[in-house]
Amino acid sequence: MKRFLLLAWLFLCALVAAREAYAEEKPAEAPADQAQAKPAQPQFIRVRRDDQGQPLAMETAVVRYVPAAEGAEGIVVDLIGAVHVGDKSYYDELNKLFESYDVLLYELVAPEGTKIPKEGRKGPSAHPIGAMQDGMSAILELQHQLDSIDYTKANFVHADMSPEDFAKSMEKRGESFMQMFFRLMGQGMAQGAAKGGGNNDLAMLVALFSKDRALKLKILMAEQFNDIGGALAVLDGPEGSTILTERNKKCFEVLSKELKDGKKKIGVFYGAAHLPDMERRLLADHGLKRDTENWLAAWNLQKKKAEKPAPAAEKKPDEKPAEKPAEKPVE
Repeated sequence: MKRFLLLAWLFLCALVAAREAYAEEKPAEAPADQAQAKPAQPQFIRVRRDDQGQPLAMETAVVRYVPAAEGAEGIVVDLIGAVHVGDKSYYDELNKLFESYDVLLYELVAPEGTKIPKEGRKGPSAHPIGAMQDGMSAILELQHQLDSIDYTKANFVHADMSPEDFAKSMEKRGESFMQMFFRLMGQGMAQGAAKGGGNNDLAMLVALFSKDRALKLKILMAEQFNDIGGALAVLDGPEGSTILTERNKKCFEVLSKELKDGKKKIGVFYGAAHLPDMERRLLADHGLKRDTENWLAAWNLQKKKAEKPAPAAEKKPDEKPAEKPAEKPVE
């Protein structure tokens, strides 16, 4: 447990670093007469707020794509955003949704033919990302996706890289988990110090020692996800990356095969950071257009209300008090 909490803390620090790096690298806005309109980045994760701006929930999107050409019908592809730790109610809702598809493509860096039992995994993950997710689920009091989604359903199809292919791609690109992780941390800390920052780090420390630690950390992390469109998005460089681009390519190879085999209604269940690139592929390579979107609450960001004690049973007006049993005389 201590190892998981440490990994979770390091992951939280990396999110802060990533956010500050992201903010620092934004170019200054051009004057109004020189500004050029840029297409809006598609949104697959958000924080829903009340009228006073207080966070209510972190939500992920289910976005539907249909043929763009008039008269073309029949094919439906849904991109289903995922966060890998969430509330039980979130995964319950997803399990029901997945039953509606002819085929559900899912992400998991694992050998072909890997079967995840219905009762979930046995023990914590040994993979760096999986270990961080385990730590997050513990410190945020959430459930892990692999323990909550029923991967035994007949319509589930693995659509991700094997560990061997993943490692080969990272080696070819000169990538490593530790390199990316500490680069983000170091860059964010240096930039934060240069501009007199540190508020986010202080907020994290305060949250860690708060009575409502899990809730406060969830709110802080939800804001990070919301600001940069998912923690992994900042790791995707101009030439792409293994962790996003190459895995998306693999997923779409499987998608093309399923469409060729005659599947009409397909769900793609992947981390929200993967989906902007997937949307571009659907529009450019498959002739689809964005149709509808629905939002699911992944993290409840509201303080739990204290349960009221059950009211005491009231005595009816005409009810007589129970008579005490006659005491046995002492002989």
